[in-house]
Amino acid sequence: MKTKHYAIACPTSMGVRITPADRQPAHISKNYSLQATSAETNVLNITASLGPECLALTKFVEGSPMAAFIRGELRERNIRCEGAAVPQGGPWGYRHQFNIADSGYGPRGPRVWNDRAGEVGRTLCLEEFDLPRILGAEGVGILHISGLIAALSPETADFCVGLAEAAKQYGTLVSFDLNYRASFWAGRETALAASFHQIAQRADILIGNEEDFQLALGIKGPASGGKHLIAQIEEFKGMIDEARRAYPRARYFATTLREVISANEHLWGAILYADGQLTVEEPRAIAVLDRIGGGDGFTGGLLYGIYKGWEPEKCLRFGWASGALAATGLNDYATPADEEQVWIIYKGNARVKR
Repeated sequence: MKTKHYAIACPTSMGVRITPADRQPAHISKNYSLQATSAETNVLNITASLGPECLALTKFVEGSPMAAFIRGELRERNIRCEGAAVPQGGPWGYRHQFNIADSGYGPRGPRVWNDRAGEVGRTLCLEEFDLPRILGAEGVGILHISGLIAALSPETADFCVGLAEAAKQYGTLVSFDLNYRASFWAGRETALAASFHQIAQRADILIGNEEDFQLALGIKGPASGGKHLIAQIEEFKGMIDEARRAYPRARYFATTLREVISANEHLWGAILYADGQLTVEEPRAIAVLDRIGGGDGFTGGLLYGIYKGWEPEKCLRFGWASGALAATGLNDYATPADEEQVWIIYKGNARVKR
């Protein structure tokens, strides 16, 4: 891919996450760790950690200590951010999203509690950004859009559709990770289905998990439950074929495959169709410290490979290993030390490196 100032850019609504220490349940823990978070910057973190600069298009609450914390964390992660700062408007005005993420342990599954009332990122709009400069003069290799930000509000849905259209005008690849969330879609199913369809029509890269293609785009796929994941792989291949027929403009179609054995162990796999080639990474067991962000890690690794111009199989393997890496940390994003660390994970070699 031709070098651009930014390898990957994304629209996002930044917030903070607190996680109980020592994998304790949230309702009884008294000690928590704090991090800046968003699904979209989780994706950027793979590429940003490996050198190329990335950009978050977002919005801040003016004077907020959480806004200052988020800016500082993004700087540390080699992710530049642009966005308007707006007055809070009093104690009941705007704020940054907040979530509590219980990692779970053994038979106790993870629980995530989202608190997004008054979220400043729900008001994002195209007019707040100089797109001719960002996409044109500076240049972006891949514009990554998540279904989470697209589904936040009617304003962000229009924002994401407009960004995808603008990216096409400047020759920027568009990645769309569907990230369906039933709680975001409740009562807005028809409008969001139309917006997601518009974004998918403009996408070069379509990514989902085991259910996203079915629930967000209406693509026929495996029924949930009743079968082990490995037994459904042929059905997932059929789902990818259905998606290709529905969205022939896209070049890459990917889905992760996850079967939960316990909170500490998953079977993890993936499928990628690209350039006429269907590649399957058969599910295999991975150790899990915190599963949140594993899908974002996969997407980040896949996009890094596409940005680097790798062949599809190499992109898929790097994505699989990046998702596995994300599951080994307590943050909801992966921070690889270098490419070698990711490839060692793929090879299954956990021996000490001196």
